[in-house]
Amino acid sequence: MTMIEQPFIWQARVYWEDTDAGGVVYHARYVAFMERARSEWMRALGWGQEAMRRGGGQVFVVRAMSLDFHKPAHLDDLLQVSVSLTQCRRASLLMAQQVHRDGQLLATAQVRLAAVGAEDFRPQPINAGMLAVFESLQVQTELPRNKG
Repeated sequence: MTMIEQPFIWQARVYWEDTDAGGVVYHARYVAFMERARSEWMRALGWGQEAMRRGGGQVFVVRAMSLDFHKPAHLDDLLQVSVSLTQCRRASLLMAQQVHRDGQLLATAQVRLAAVGAEDFRPQPINAGMLAVFESLQVQTELPRNKG
C-alpha cells in the first residue's frame, strides 16, 4: 500500500481562463480544481484513472456534491486543494475538500463518489483491495460552516 499524508494536498495555480473579467475565479472552476485533486489523490495511492478505466475494472463517479464559498480566489493565486476521506461504505466514498490560499479558507465541499463498472457504469461494491486501503485512510473531519 502506498502511504500518503492526510489530508492530501494538491496545488493549483489560477490562470486567466479560470477567472471572469475582474480576475476572480469563476465558481465552476472550484469543481475542476477539486476533481483534479481527487484524481491526484487516487494516483498517489497507485490508481491512475485511465489505467483503471482501460483495465475494465472499476471507476468512481461523482454522485453528489455540496459546496460552500467563503472568499474569492484571484488571478495568479496559488491554491492548496485538500482531500480527506471521511466515510467509506461498501460502494461509495465521502470526501471532504477544502481550497485555501496562504492558509485562508476559500471554499469547502463534500463529495460523494460511487463505485461503478468501468465498462457499463453500473454501481458495484468497491474492489476488496481498494476498500481495505480506503478504510485505513478514513479521517473524522468537520467542514467549516458559513456564519450567515
